[in-house]
Amino acid sequence: MRQAFRATFLGLILAYILVITSAAPKLQVETTYKPKKCLEKAEKGSHLTLHYTGTFADGKVFDCSRERDIPFTFQLGVGQVIKGWDQGLLNMCVGEKRKLVVPPHLAFGEPGAGDIVPPGTTVFYETELLRVEKSAPTLNVFREIDTNSDGQLNRDEVSEYLNKQLQGMESEDIQEDEEEMRKALEEHDKLVEEIFQHEDKDKNSIISFEEFSGPKHDEL
Repeated sequence: MRQAFRATFLGLILAYILVITSAAPKLQVETTYKPKKCLEKAEKGSHLTLHYTGTFADGKVFDCSRERDIPFTFQLGVGQVIKGWDQGLLNMCVGEKRKLVVPPHLAFGEPGAGDIVPPGTTVFYETELLRVEKSAPTLNVFREIDTNSDGQLNRDEVSEYLNKQLQGMESEDIQEDEEEMRKALEEHDKLVEEIFQHEDKDKNSIISFEEFSGPKHDEL
């Protein structure tokens, strides 16, 4: 009797799970461009660098790497990003462009993402894969700051770079150990001067490639 009841009860639970699973909206993936030759593919564990634009159903942009002019790098399939990305970017070729329609349970769920994404929201992404690496790439920070490509950094370029970093942090879920970074970036002008005091060795108000002590090797 007990075994029969238990089997019936388990059957009801499994049936309920199947109903819930089948009712949940699915991830939609559309390839809008694919190169003729696919030399590198995104696999689980790969480090991807891409540009993306995230929007809501009404077309309103809530996050965009192109606006910051800084591509986004992450490791695929290890939970660093939303599940919709881990699933929707798999097997993507370098140079390929995809559109993703990500339902809430594969995006930011019922809680949403702070003031950026409302609770239970379906989000839309346009993505372009720039490169695939087996290990985490070393960023060329000097190149990112040097927007006029003259081989040296002035105060305006350093200031603009710090602004972009702060904007990027505002669109993400900041952890406790990153609060000090946020506070430092908010003390913007002071930080710019501290950088120049440390990096501008000859005090000519310009930081040369040789003087710059941060990552500057073009491995991307």
